[in-house]
Parts: sequence; C-alpha cells; structure tokens
Amino acid sequence: MSDGKLADQFFDAAIDLLQRVRDEEAQSITAAGTLLADTVTDGGRLFAFGAGHSSLAAQDVVYRAGGLALMNLLAVPGVVGVDVMPATLGSALERVDGLATAVLDSSPLRAGDALVIISLSGRNALPVEMAVHARELGVKVIGVTSVAYATGTRSRHSSGTYLRDHCDLVLDSKIPIGDATLTLDTIPAPFAPASTVVTSAILQAVMATAAGTLAERGIEPPLLRSGNVDGGHEWNSRVMQKYGDRIFYQQ
Repeated sequence: MSDGKLADQFFDAAIDLLQRVRDEEAQSITAAGTLLADTVTDGGRLFAFGAGHSSLAAQDVVYRAGGLALMNLLAVPGVVGVDVMPATLGSALERVDGLATAVLDSSPLRAGDALVIISLSGRNALPVEMAVHARELGVKVIGVTSVAYATGTRSRHSSGTYLRDHCDLVLDSKIPIGDATLTLDTIPAPFAPASTVVTSAILQAVMATAAGTLAERGIEPPLLRSGNVDGGHEWNSRVMQKYGDRIFYQQ
C-alpha cells in the first residue's frame, strides 16, 4: 500500500468523524456557544483546560487570531504539554487525587465563570475532579470528550465516574477508544490519531457560535485580529484594554 493511500484513508476517517460531530452534536455545540455568550454577557470569564495532547485544543482557542480574547488557558504545571521531562510525568499527574482542587483553589476562577474541560478519555482523576470542584465553585462546565470511553474503559477516579458525568454540557468527539484511526497488517499497532483535528474543530465551532450569539444580542464580540496584518496589534491592544480584567494571559 502506498503512503498516499494511507494519507487518503486518514483524511477520510477524519472527515467522517467531523461529519458525525457536525450532524450529531449540532444542538450541543449551539448550547455550548450560547453558554459562553451568556457568560460574557453577564461579566464572567472564560477558561479552557486540557492535559497532554488534549491541551493542544485548549491552547488553540487562547490568544488566537479570530478567536475570543476572553478565552484563558487554565494551566496545570506538568500536564500542559510534552515539554515536561520526562513526558510520562504528565500522564502520571493526571491520575493524582487532589491536584485539580489545588489548582482551582489557586486560580482566578470564580462563580459565574465558564470552564471548558477537554479530556479524550475523561477517565483520569484530574479532569473528573476538576469538573466536580469547578461546579462546586459555581463555575459552568463544558466537557469535550469521547463518550465511548465511559462504556469501554474503567474510570481512574475514586468515584468510578467520568468527565461526562459532571458537566453542564457534554460535547462528544466520537473518537474511538485508543484514538488511532488506521490499522495495517504489517504494522502491529493502530496509528494516525484524529482527536486533535476533531476536538479543535468542535471548539472553533463553539467559539464561532458564541461570537455570532453575542452579535445577535447587539454586543460586539471581543475578537482578536492577527498581529501579522496591518493594524492588528492596535486592534488587539484596544480589546485587551477594554476587557483587561477578564484576560489573564497578559498579566
């Protein structure tokens, strides 16, 4: 089999997942975008969290050209990316009880804010505990996860529950257990993961919905422009000055 054929198969698999999400999660995406718009309207702040490769989708909506300026990254030391050494430490920290509570209690999150928690499996202690404690604090929680894991794996949280069980809204990425989309007789393990592509698309659809909802209400969405176009930096400076009390990545 040629490499080109495998590339085509991956694109087909990713497109199929995107189409399923578009068709099956449309109402949930609309509801999530509306929740974020409600939060902005009411003076709340927006945060996103993801551990490991799930952090890529969270980072993709923070300080992003064309994105909402109010979207902040909730960073947990050691789990945000593979730059930590050893990289396996991040996976170990996801299973530590109490870490999420300590992070939230030390963070700027408060009642009336919204938190997007991204976890492909939704089974580890960190995302589950984060969702539970965030809601205890009065924060609205949107979970982005693959619901399939809740029926095909065991929870690693002491409650036996998953991220999906502790959210105000759940967006199902439809990603198969194990993430990889392709198999080949000559390769002993499945390969070509699609979770980053699909999860990022889900979140950008939510952000677009939030921006459109704000505009429908007569509120100019606090959007950022690219710093690589003329006037972009000046535009962004005005937005950040106006909403500085709700933006934490520039402090």
